[in-house]
Amino acid sequence: MKKSFSSIIATLFILIVLILMYFTIMPRWDSKSHEALSDFSTERAMDQIKNIAKEPHYVGSANHEVVATYLQAELVELGLETTIQEGFTLSDWGNLVKSKNIMARIKGSNNSKALVLLSHYDSAPHSASKGASDDASGVATILEGMRAFIYDKQPHKNDIIILFTDAEELGLNGAALFVTEHQWAKEVGMVINFEARGTGGPSYMLMETNKGNSAMVDAFAAAKVKYPVSNSLMYSIYKMLPNDTDLTVFREQGQIQGFNFAFIDGHYNYHTQQDDLQHIDENSVTHQGTYLMPLLRLFANADLSNLNTTEDQVYFSLPFTFLKYPFSWVWPMTLIAFGLLIVIVILGFAKRIFIAKEIIKGFVPFLGAVLTSALLAFIGWHLLKLLYPQYNDLLNGFTYNGHAYIAVFVLLSLGICFAFYHNFSERKFAMNHSVAPLILWIIINGAVANSLPGAGFLIIPVYFGLLLLAFHALFQSNSLFIMLLFSIPTLLIIVPFIEMFPIGLGLKVLFGSAILTVLTFGLLLPIFGNFENKVVWTIFFFAGAIGCLVWAHVDSGYEYGKAKSNSLLYVYNADTGQAKWVTYDKNLDEWTKTYLGENPEKATDLNLLPLFSKYNSGFTYDKVAEKKMLITPSVFFLKDTVRGNRRFLKIKVVPNRKVNRYDIFANPKMTFYNFKGNGVASLGQKGEKLERKGKKILSYYVVNNDPLEMEFSIDKSAVFDMDLLESSFDLLTNPLFDMKPRADWMMPTPFILNDAVVIKQKIKPRAVTTDPRIISPLGEVVIDSTATDSIVVKPVNIGQ
Repeated sequence: MKKSFSSIIATLFILIVLILMYFTIMPRWDSKSHEALSDFSTERAMDQIKNIAKEPHYVGSANHEVVATYLQAELVELGLETTIQEGFTLSDWGNLVKSKNIMARIKGSNNSKALVLLSHYDSAPHSASKGASDDASGVATILEGMRAFIYDKQPHKNDIIILFTDAEELGLNGAALFVTEHQWAKEVGMVINFEARGTGGPSYMLMETNKGNSAMVDAFAAAKVKYPVSNSLMYSIYKMLPNDTDLTVFREQGQIQGFNFAFIDGHYNYHTQQDDLQHIDENSVTHQGTYLMPLLRLFANADLSNLNTTEDQVYFSLPFTFLKYPFSWVWPMTLIAFGLLIVIVILGFAKRIFIAKEIIKGFVPFLGAVLTSALLAFIGWHLLKLLYPQYNDLLNGFTYNGHAYIAVFVLLSLGICFAFYHNFSERKFAMNHSVAPLILWIIINGAVANSLPGAGFLIIPVYFGLLLLAFHALFQSNSLFIMLLFSIPTLLIIVPFIEMFPIGLGLKVLFGSAILTVLTFGLLLPIFGNFENKVVWTIFFFAGAIGCLVWAHVDSGYEYGKAKSNSLLYVYNADTGQAKWVTYDKNLDEWTKTYLGENPEKATDLNLLPLFSKYNSGFTYDKVAEKKMLITPSVFFLKDTVRGNRRFLKIKVVPNRKVNRYDIFANPKMTFYNFKGNGVASLGQKGEKLERKGKKILSYYVVNNDPLEMEFSIDKSAVFDMDLLESSFDLLTNPLFDMKPRADWMMPTPFILNDAVVIKQKIKPRAVTTDPRIISPLGEVVIDSTATDSIVVKPVNIGQ
């Protein structure tokens, strides 16, 4: 076979393997298929999503209660008795809310511990999200899976609890309410949680364990899931990060382990109004179903009382396959790989195949390609954000054309690799130069063996590289067939991370994808190093990168379905009587300029009371606005006494308009003791002192316009300095405002307080009110010394 054709054959082989991996990593739903009633049906699950995600249904909205009622009816339709749990929780995030959990329990024949099927049913607030993926898809997966399970009359030993939690989006409050307050929580042995952080892509399995994962890994392997997508590197990283799913509460508060299943692609739709039925990928829902059914059958009959272990296992998935081995193998496998490399190199020296000078020279093109690719990707992304400032509008860091940029920097990195090896390497020394990448890979595996032992499976492609090197040393020749065959582990294990990292962590880590591309090239150097006409391949990949860059440019604008996010608040300072339009946006558009003008002021004073946002967003611009006759909240001091060195207070904040949220702040110099909000203490509180960061005390999400009541003590000598922000999520519909609708290529920015009417005022001490029932009726203003332009009305006595 001519050498000129071998490079084309190798390239085609690699493409075929990658394409097959793409199409076999997850199931493909056929809309024409009709599953039996005893099987999970994506079509029926999509019908559930359609019914749940008709409208935004965040906590406190009218549609939230509509969805809750619907879910109760669906459980009854399955022949199950529904239980409702309601109550306040104050999360360790400082979020206070009254949650409403919906649950049902199916008795088993010989229960060890109960299996919980978990999803939350509230949608994200502030951004008009309909919550189709997050998390109607999870609720629908459970409803459809249980329908099939019940229809099939599957025998099961363990009790099965269906739990649809509330207020997950606000701080995991519903899960906290169940775990800390419900009797059933003490009887749970395993949780399976379905989530979404995007609108498509494969669903990843991510377990949560208190100690070791060995028993959980063995159980997952025993279920024989057809399309597993997971690895222990994700598990090791996840354990190091602050986790934020409902399952986290079960693990931390209840010492209960479990599995998360979530799809994360289409992250730009996460928590936005584009999280709707039109954007969700049916294949992702199908994938969730392929996890649920075998795991449900297994854990419904397994002993769930003995899943704790101190041992960990390395695990990873290949198409249709799930492999595992103990953490204790990681170091030996790394050391054995290093030993084998030494033996092979010595053998090569003995046979005069390897030359020390050439092995050392092999580091030049490899490290040169690594550093150049990483630097260009890092600088390149920052330059792109300067050229396309609209990319800063998407807070999650992944643009609509993000996949095109991944392709740009992968192809650019490949071109750089061929350029370096053209200039610093000869084909006849390709195997000599392949020693350098193997050394670096072994060093990487040795480095992560302690800090990230879950990444231990990355040594496996290295072994196949060593086998290729040994083949060359023993037989003094290369076999294209053997090289291509031994390239498969690298393609299946390493390559998926090139795309996964920027999808999961944002395009800011494109440099990581570039580095990983070069590292992959290094493992495949026995193939690529033998390519003739490396200049041609360099030009080919550079041209491909330019083509993808053009594709990204063409797709860089906004349109319906790929909307620009923007933000606007009306903030009224009741202490000064001044109102302002405020935004978080860095790039104003025609809609925000309608209110902020062409040259708005930099927002400064409003950032003194920092509102929580996932990405630490602050206000950017503001402009003085017309003052509206807003009705300020009533603040009652129900207790204000001094005993010893402490001052004991009880404060009640009563809304006088329809509101959705209160944010309470206090001077950081104030220390709060035994703090309770609406009768509950913080879940993360240890001892009597309230742990907080900065000025925030709590964010209270209002349901049914219920008032906020805070009880606490402070040091007697402390200066009382507290503020409140009262927000209603009705800026666009409030009759006091004549608001222009957004264009169809715009949407509310997620992860921040948005489209809200906000009242800011100081909480000023006043005479103690002995009868807290004396408040004004909704829609009228009470006698309140802190209010501005208040109309005095006679109080009325409202019974408790």
